[in-house]
Amino acid sequence: MRKVYSWRWGFFVIGLLVMTLGFTMVIKGQDVGTGAWDVLHIALFDHFGLSIGSWNIITGLIVIAFTCIMTRKIPKVGTWINMVICGFFVDFYYWILPDATSMAAQVFYFLSGLIILGFGCGMYIAPNLGTGPRDTLMMWIVEKLGGSIKVARMSMELGVALLGWFLGGPLGVGTVVIAICSGYVVQFSLPYCRKMLLKFIGNMEGIKPFF
Repeated sequence: MRKVYSWRWGFFVIGLLVMTLGFTMVIKGQDVGTGAWDVLHIALFDHFGLSIGSWNIITGLIVIAFTCIMTRKIPKVGTWINMVICGFFVDFYYWILPDATSMAAQVFYFLSGLIILGFGCGMYIAPNLGTGPRDTLMMWIVEKLGGSIKVARMSMELGVALLGWFLGGPLGVGTVVIAICSGYVVQFSLPYCRKMLLKFIGNMEGIKPFF
């Protein structure tokens, strides 16, 4: 049992760190267009200060409150850990990653970040220890309205991107690419990471599929 939980929490934390690195790389390439939620976070940062990571946490709390009302359930502890780790490490990665000084570097950051964040998302969801606030909302949309993860994610992120753009956030062609393509990466990475995790723990105990 200890081995099972150790591997699950290991996948969870590493997945969060990988996903947050991807998000931050996309932010560094924001001239191409950043992720939908970061369009909103950057707009709020520009208007009210604090930091991008701080606004990540604040909007996460709002999403959690909404999801709690709709599902009548308190999120798992992993959801809260997700919110705090992601908010902190967005600021940390943003501080240590060098700025992109050319459009080629911006494109590199953007494309690499897109793949990395999608894989990290699948990796941290796989152990079923609690999705992040935004992915909890995404999975609730899938459960209640049907359809696939990629469609739910695409719809949610396009709506958030428009809100962020209205507030002055850096909406670009890359924002649309992320909204459309990130769901496809998660659709691939989630079952792959679940299979990889099962190779280490050897059973399905405590790991119930989302769909």
